[in-house]
Amino acid sequence: MARPRAPGFEAQREDILAASARLFAEQGFSATSMNQVAEACGVSKPTLYHYFKDKQQLLAQICDAHVHGLLALVREVQAQALAPEPELRALIERFTQAYADAQDQHRVLTSEIRFLPDDERERLLAVEREVVTAFADTLCRLRPELREARLHKPLTMLLFGMINWTFTWLRPDGELSHEALASLVGQLFFGGLGAVQLREPALST
Repeated sequence: MARPRAPGFEAQREDILAASARLFAEQGFSATSMNQVAEACGVSKPTLYHYFKDKQQLLAQICDAHVHGLLALVREVQAQALAPEPELRALIERFTQAYADAQDQHRVLTSEIRFLPDDERERLLAVEREVVTAFADTLCRLRPELREARLHKPLTMLLFGMINWTFTWLRPDGELSHEALASLVGQLFFGGLGAVQLREPALST
């Protein structure tokens, strides 16, 4: 029979993950030691190992929580059964805000996931692909002909390109808020979507 967890176990675990994400984002996974993580969390090293067996498990849990959080956002928006354009706008707004609220985790996911074992990395990338597919499917509801022209995925990746890397330049105390940025991304994307010209479908070999 498993020993019950003490009150506050999950809160302490989340604090460790948040502190680890901040350190990994600021100085990189390889340059961060478990001693530094323990010090940042205000816990002893044995206590840290009580929660996580090693630094790689910390990295995996940070990436797992973030990518599954994004997938949960997709499902929440889909559950509203919106028309295609409002749904895509809602996705843009929710993701832009999610990136603002979890900048450390997002930076770790985009830059440090390469340090995970191949099977773990592939598992997380499969969830990311599910998220991308949801965006692309909504886009195809707007312009169904994009799927046959095989432009739905490239356009989706261009959209992600506008929001995925905002942590590198958008400052919380700057003139542009994340809410304003989401609106701006929507204006640019929807303003240009109608101008996209179809190409001939690629011939299969």
